Amino acid sequence: MSDERTRFANVVLPHLGDAYALARWLARNDSDAEDIVQEACLRAFRGITGFSDINPRGWLLSIVRNTAYTWLKKHRDPKLVAVDNVEEVERADANWDAGPASPEAALIEQADAARLEAAIAALPVEFRETLVLRDVEGLDYRTIAEVTGVPIGTVMSRLARARRRLMAQLGKESA
Repeated sequence: MSDERTRFANVVLPHLGDAYALARWLARNDSDAEDIVQEACLRAFRGITGFSDINPRGWLLSIVRNTAYTWLKKHRDPKLVAVDNVEEVERADANWDAGPASPEAALIEQADAARLEAAIAALPVEFRETLVLRDVEGLDYRTIAEVTGVPIGTVMSRLARARRRLMAQLGKESA
């Protein structure tokens, strides 16, 4: 195996799940997310020789983010609203290790998860990506700043605003 392939395997492949998760949140569509990750992997492979010993996860997520915005601008009508694949969400919920205690609890849990996902999807894209990178992907503020290309203060501000909007939306729905 060539040095580039070995390096790609060591740097990129361990983080493909995170790459797909970010692409899925940004595209809000499974097949588009797959296309975005594939394109991002090609970009990462072409740029792997320039990779220095920085955070590989952050490096890949930066590529995925940039690829997603380029891909969406090229392939999507800006007025198009994506609808999530309901069956896949239900399958994912069914595969959780610790299931709910009763069928009623399962329905409530499923409804809560759907409400949360819908509320996150409704956030403006800059708030949604910051929230997903922090609360779903678990990145620290510095890495999020590197991935999104904004100062740490902006990351903190966007995260606070995203959480406020999310709580307001969820509170409004439950009232």
